[in-house]
Amino acid sequence: MRDLSEIHKPVGRLFEWPKNREEWEQYRLSGEQVAFYHEQGYLKGVRVLNDEQVEALRTDLAALTESSNPGNELFYEYHSNESKQADTALFHALGAWRITPAFHDILWNPAFLMPASQLLGGPVRFWHDQLFCKPARHGGLVAWHQDYSYWTRTEPMAHITCWIGLDDSTRDNGCLHYVPGSHHWNLLPVTGLTGNMDEILTVLSPEQREAFQPVPIELKRGECSFHHPLMVHGSYENRTDRPRRATIVNAFRDGVRSASNAELLRGVPAIANGEQMEGQFFPLLFAPE
Repeated sequence: MRDLSEIHKPVGRLFEWPKNREEWEQYRLSGEQVAFYHEQGYLKGVRVLNDEQVEALRTDLAALTESSNPGNELFYEYHSNESKQADTALFHALGAWRITPAFHDILWNPAFLMPASQLLGGPVRFWHDQLFCKPARHGGLVAWHQDYSYWTRTEPMAHITCWIGLDDSTRDNGCLHYVPGSHHWNLLPVTGLTGNMDEILTVLSPEQREAFQPVPIELKRGECSFHHPLMVHGSYENRTDRPRRATIVNAFRDGVRSASNAELLRGVPAIANGEQMEGQFFPLLFAPE
């Protein structure tokens, strides 16, 4: 199986690349949306997939969740169940873009790239993708955390996360929750991704605990939310009769550097401390005119 990380352009026709500046404009966020993101640390309800694209990604996802899939050796991480609760399950994997055409080509989705470049304030370079899937009736939680607490091996902090629903995401089936304004907080210690939901409260200051007022981010399938790397976020269990599947694209502004001499992702050649993040595994996706 070919490693699709070798190809830095779409391999199929699932996402149509705009032909001119006018066609790009349909994906541009309003000034009010950009201001809300910078004030609150997130933006929700941006449609980035149509029904055909959702179905293509779901089809590829079904194959990737099978542990026998021969392409799964290309994942940076693969957890068929990362939940720490005995009665729940949480599928979590990094690196789907290397394996299937739909998850590869979503990186070149104009409906993601234009907003990402606006919110980052410059050219968009790929960091890594993730899959988070909660099965019906016993889907596991994702505990409160900040993404950048896991990404300090890169600097400066000029990152963004795009969380894309492949199902309707609701309070009942474990939608994402944000703590508005928490992107203005300090970098918090890592307290775990799938353990005690409230463990993060032990590392908050009294002022942060008082401001800890999460809001649910309910989305229709095909919609996304963007969030800042310091945004505190998490999601509760899925106890409904339907799954809650999502794909996540993490990106950063071109110019971010390695802050480590170790490998940045499993199996990826190290980039020397201080050197710019680029090359096969960190392609430049979009440079606005």
